[in-house]
Amino acid sequence: MTAAQESLVVTNLRVEFDGFVAVDGVSFDAHPGEVRFLIGPNGAGKTTCIDAITGLSKGTGSATLGAQELLGKPAHKTVRLGVGRTFQTASVFEELTVMQNLDIAAGLHRSSLSLLRARRGRDSAIETALAETGLSHELATPAGILSHGQKQWLEIAMLLVQDAKVLLLDEPVAGMSLDERTATGELLGRIAANRVVLVVEHDMDFMRRFATRVTVLHQGKVLSEGSVAEVQADPRVQAVYLGTAGAEPLATIGM
Repeated sequence: MTAAQESLVVTNLRVEFDGFVAVDGVSFDAHPGEVRFLIGPNGAGKTTCIDAITGLSKGTGSATLGAQELLGKPAHKTVRLGVGRTFQTASVFEELTVMQNLDIAAGLHRSSLSLLRARRGRDSAIETALAETGLSHELATPAGILSHGQKQWLEIAMLLVQDAKVLLLDEPVAGMSLDERTATGELLGRIAANRVVLVVEHDMDFMRRFATRVTVLHQGKVLSEGSVAEVQADPRVQAVYLGTAGAEPLATIGM
């Protein structure tokens, strides 16, 4: 099943913790067909934004998927609405095989009665997810012995079999080899064709290679937004990362 082509629109998002404003009026949108990046220094509010969208933090403002408001809903309800989320450390069932992990994920939207029935063959969504993530030859492999990159791909595959309309990925290439980062970027490009893909990332080389559009956050606010080239040329962004709006291009900086 192909996910419906709905956009994620975040408007005036604000998140406060005991008087500290972590996210202050952030607005951005993300659409199927693009690989959308949120970048910024540590503490800029990137992960807090996706925590609020997925119900892990309380936020005000608005975050809509199509006509559905996401803010204020508990995490399990946002999952049911088609919002998938990964974390910096892959949350897979390490003692189970790749196939068992995917079969559990595929059961998310099935009724209790259907879960009790004998399965006939393999779910077509699982076949598609395996092909897209390159894990077809790892069906019987325990997830715990996969490489770091493969664990991240398995977590993405688990979202795909749930037919997630939105994938919110928190530093998906942290700790990966160069080949794994390249494979991950190519994977994100494929799955973004019919889904919203929003990436929180510190790896600026990865961002430059694979981002379609970028939003830069700083101190809980949107500092800049646009294409990779537009963001790199923005003096405000250079000032944040260099301490001055100097001439050194952002491309040379490991933000």
